[in-house]
Amino acid sequence: MPSANGHGPKRAILYARVSTEEQARSGYSLAQQIAALREYAAHEGYEVLEKVVDRGQSGATLERPGMDRVRRLVAAGGVSVVIAQDRDRLIREPAYHYLLRREFEQHGCKLRALNDRGDDSPEGDLTDGIIDQIAKFERAKTAERTRRGRLRKAQEGRVIAGRTPNYGFLFNATRDGYVVNEETMRVVRRIFCMVGVEGSSIYHVVRSFDSEGVPSPTGGRWNKTMVRNIIMNDLYRPHTYEEMAKLVSAQVVARLEPQALYRVWWFNRRRVVAKHVSEEGPEGRRYRRRNQSRAKDRQEWIAVPVPNAGVPRDTADAARKAIEHNRVPSNAGLRFWQLSGRIARCEVCGSVMEPHTVGRKNGRKHFYYQCRQRYNNGPRDCTNRKSVRAEELEDLVWGFVSDLLRDPERVREGLEAMIEKEREGIHGDPEQEAKAWLDKLAEVDRKRSNFQDMAAEGLVTFDELRSKLAMLEEVSKTARRELAALARQREKVEEMERDKSALLTSYAGMVQGALETLTPEERHHVYKLLRLQVVVSPDGPAEVSGTFGTDIVICSSETTSSRPSTLPLTRTTARP
Repeated sequence: MPSANGHGPKRAILYARVSTEEQARSGYSLAQQIAALREYAAHEGYEVLEKVVDRGQSGATLERPGMDRVRRLVAAGGVSVVIAQDRDRLIREPAYHYLLRREFEQHGCKLRALNDRGDDSPEGDLTDGIIDQIAKFERAKTAERTRRGRLRKAQEGRVIAGRTPNYGFLFNATRDGYVVNEETMRVVRRIFCMVGVEGSSIYHVVRSFDSEGVPSPTGGRWNKTMVRNIIMNDLYRPHTYEEMAKLVSAQVVARLEPQALYRVWWFNRRRVVAKHVSEEGPEGRRYRRRNQSRAKDRQEWIAVPVPNAGVPRDTADAARKAIEHNRVPSNAGLRFWQLSGRIARCEVCGSVMEPHTVGRKNGRKHFYYQCRQRYNNGPRDCTNRKSVRAEELEDLVWGFVSDLLRDPERVREGLEAMIEKEREGIHGDPEQEAKAWLDKLAEVDRKRSNFQDMAAEGLVTFDELRSKLAMLEEVSKTARRELAALARQREKVEEMERDKSALLTSYAGMVQGALETLTPEERHHVYKLLRLQVVVSPDGPAEVSGTFGTDIVICSSETTSSRPSTLPLTRTTARP
């Protein structure tokens, strides 16, 4: 890389990234990266403007808090170079690297990595691009080898170990099979006995286990979905040798005992795609990992035999028959929840406050909002034990919002500020960025045509042609994906403009009597137009934020008990 010595002071940003939480906690990789970057900056005469770190963030996307910070600093001007230890610390996708470099060049900033092999010449760009594509190819091959290895392992009758084993089992010493965990398997047997023999309902099982303090599979409270999933899972239903022989390979059948009973652990049932997404919250932009899954065709499932757990076949079948016509469990109750749809969130973990309905012996029902993470997984994931009465929290929120709607000018200012904030959150010039991706697509088309001409003239083999066309197709997919993302950003701003018009036209300025006639569904619609967020604290006031400006304390509670809190909760005057 060219030295900056002798050319006056130049300002640099040092960027380091690790992709796993474990690496982030240990700090060794980050510390090593920063140390190497400091040494390089000192040698080249750079003035370090800032050190930016991304902990536990994937390099497959630009949606990272640290990278957002770098892009804002570069856009502000005065940055000569952004330096990372390796090119894949900046971004793993070559097409994104191209976009980032173009964006920084518009602000007079260069993108550098200590393992760059080229220079600023076209030949240097070509060399680095080839290295990026080779690295991407190796990562794809590694992922493919891992996937094939896991499939082969399952086809050989071995369990693929995850973070935790299924309820009622433990991993064996080599972590490729299950052994029965008698402590938790007793709970499983009891579930089947209560439902299949005693005729108990799933709700009765949940109430009994919670009252006795029996830990759930997640360590927290039981719910009806957990019980239903255990009953319907083939992992707890006995299968004979003959039945297993139809599900597994001859190699696996040879290891089975003809007189024994087995359970089935299924592998390759779902396809899961993990995405890193960002969303605006009360405390600014929040980055989350979001998994999307869909079921695969049953022919793709792979059966793995595991030891018998001791539940009789007739008991397992009776339990399944008892619940086969049950409705899918729901926490919604027979009401419309105004703060559903990610409006109400837990202050501690950021999870949604989801609806819960509690029935009493007298037939009455009570409705609450509870932290989803706390309810499902217990205190290991969230310490917020508060359950808030739905009616009282909804009334307080609506009381605040209805007061706000009687001040149309304030609503207008807040909406316009939110729209402007959304525009500012779009890095760089969207039109220039779209043009860059369109240029990239045109370049891909030119290269594809050139490669095809070379193959026709015998200058490259057909295997080489297929490889080159496959790489070009990957770049093309990335460009089309980014163009679609830019279109979504533009559509989001346009949608916010439409929402502003709808809110000001339909609701803002309405008199109190008219506002009170709005249905729960209409109130929920208003909250969505306002981008309302209600954050529930475990021991303090709840806060609401949205397009009207700063957070507003709307209610408070004196109790921190895990029992549902009764609010008369106090309203306070909105801060200016």
